Amino acid sequence: MKRTDGMQKVAVVGVNHIGRIHCKVYDQNPDCQLVAVCDLDQAVADRVAAEFQVKAYTDVAIMFQQEDVNLISVATAGEENGSHHYQPVMEALHAGKHVFVEKPISNNIHEAKEMVALAEEKNVYLACDLNHRFVPAAYTAKDWIKRGEIGDILFVNMKLMIRNQKESSPWLQLRALHPHSLDVMRYFAGDVKRVQAFMLKAPGRDIWSTASIHVEFRSGAIGHLTGSYDMSMRHPIEQCEVGGTKGRFVLDNIYEHLHLYPHEKDEATVVRNSIMNGVSGFEETFKRRIDCFIQEMTDGIAPSDIEASGADALAVQLVIEAAIRSHQEGGKVIDVSYDASYR
Repeated sequence: MKRTDGMQKVAVVGVNHIGRIHCKVYDQNPDCQLVAVCDLDQAVADRVAAEFQVKAYTDVAIMFQQEDVNLISVATAGEENGSHHYQPVMEALHAGKHVFVEKPISNNIHEAKEMVALAEEKNVYLACDLNHRFVPAAYTAKDWIKRGEIGDILFVNMKLMIRNQKESSPWLQLRALHPHSLDVMRYFAGDVKRVQAFMLKAPGRDIWSTASIHVEFRSGAIGHLTGSYDMSMRHPIEQCEVGGTKGRFVLDNIYEHLHLYPHEKDEATVVRNSIMNGVSGFEETFKRRIDCFIQEMTDGIAPSDIEASGADALAVQLVIEAAIRSHQEGGKVIDVSYDASYR
């Protein structure tokens, strides 16, 4: 694909909270010009537009008619944090715009497939905010894998546990939270082949608030995800452990600590988040993720080759849907079906 010339002219759709963070990142990126925001709530749109000195809209179609933008960032919410993504994403793709969308790409698997297929048809960028792996510690761990430091991967153990007392869809925890968990697992170990899931409702809860998900990767490696909306956020919320034939590593709390434990050495390698040039807080993961996407566009990376693409976002949703089906069928092992046209 040709190198993208000039600034990326950006509009953000849905700016109540996460979308405002998107605005901040684009506003600070030297290769971007934030030109408009759009939100169904006129007061929200006006407030954020005034903060960043851009135009405010409440209708995506009208915004496209009046503004010269080539990149749309979609941070709308909806059921399971994903049901309002489809319409603005599809409008943008049909208009030939590049799209950056919050996770989950959609809480509806058929809608997610349509988005990915249309982006491929239009040959435009479709990226997703799977931001947990866009940190130095994860890059280092990935490099260890590539260099053979842990050998052939045997297992991946993942935990992501926060407190979210919202009671809505029975599958809120699965569809809204675990695109992150499963993306990290796929980042290190590749596609998932089969899934088995068990879930429970914590006392007083109506949703399946805690889950145990077993996975088999296509490589033959095995893995496990423990996820919960019932834990305190005063303590570390995430951990990923990857074990192989030569060693294992443990990545703690997204970016705080990374340990490499070689099998044949007593010494471990410890990587700590630097106070000088490390990650300063969780909000910075949004900046690192979006900046990576903008750099890929600037460098002319093919849409199919970008990090955390729409296809990657679809892949984790397919695993989630398989886990839901496994639970519904009493813990049955479910094959994860990838349509070749979306891979």
